[in-house]
Amino acid sequence: MMKRASIRIRGDVQMVGFRTFIKNVADSLNVTGFAENEEDGSVKVVCEGESEAIERLINSVKQNSPSFVRLEGVKTAYEDYQAEFISFERRGVDVPGGGGEREMVALMRSFDKKGEVMIGFLGSMNDTLNGVKADTGMMLEKQDMMLEKQDMMLEKQDMMLEKQDMTLEKQDETIDVIGEVSEKIDQSKEDIVTEISSLRGPYMEEKFTKIVHDVELIKAKIGMA
Repeated sequence: MMKRASIRIRGDVQMVGFRTFIKNVADSLNVTGFAENEEDGSVKVVCEGESEAIERLINSVKQNSPSFVRLEGVKTAYEDYQAEFISFERRGVDVPGGGGEREMVALMRSFDKKGEVMIGFLGSMNDTLNGVKADTGMMLEKQDMMLEKQDMMLEKQDMMLEKQDMTLEKQDETIDVIGEVSEKIDQSKEDIVTEISSLRGPYMEEKFTKIVHDVELIKAKIGMA
C-alpha cells in the first residue's frame, strides 16, 4: 500500500550531512519526496512510497543516522498518497537564513561540534590502538613462551632418541653374544655326536660281545643256565 509521510526531525541535524544521508536511504528504498532544512534548526522530510519503505526510512533516521547527528526528536504524520514527486531531493541551503553574522556563528558552532566529535573519535582510536599494542605484546610473550616450550620438548625428544639408540646398540650386542653362545652350543653338539659315534665302533662291539659271553659263563657255573 502506498503512503505519504511528513517527518520533522529535531536536534543537531543541520550542517552534518544529514539530508544527504536521508536522500541516499530514500533512493535505495524507491521513496520519493524531499529533505529540507528549516529556520528553527530542524529538518523537514516529506516522502511518498510503499508503506514498508516509509517505515524503513524512518527507522534508518532513528537508528542509523551519521555519527555527527544528535537526534532530540522525530515526529511523523501520515497522509494520503498524492503521487506528488518523481524522485527524492535535497532541498534548501546548508545554513538557515537570517543574516551573515548569524549564519557565520551557526557555521562556527557546527565546526566546533564536529571538531569535538572528531577529537573524541581520535582519542577513542588512540585508546583502541594502545589496546591493540598491549594485546600484541601479550600475544608475542605467549608466542615466546610457546617457542621455549617447543624447544624443551625437542630437547627431550632428542634425549629420548639418544636413549633409544643406546638401547638398540645394547640389543645388537646382546644378539651378537647370543649368536656366539649358539655357535658354541652347536659345536659342542657336533663334538658329542662325533664322540658317541666313535664309541659305537668295532672296539665297543667286541667289548659288548665279550661281556655277554662272560655273563653266560657265570650263569652256567652258578646253575642258572
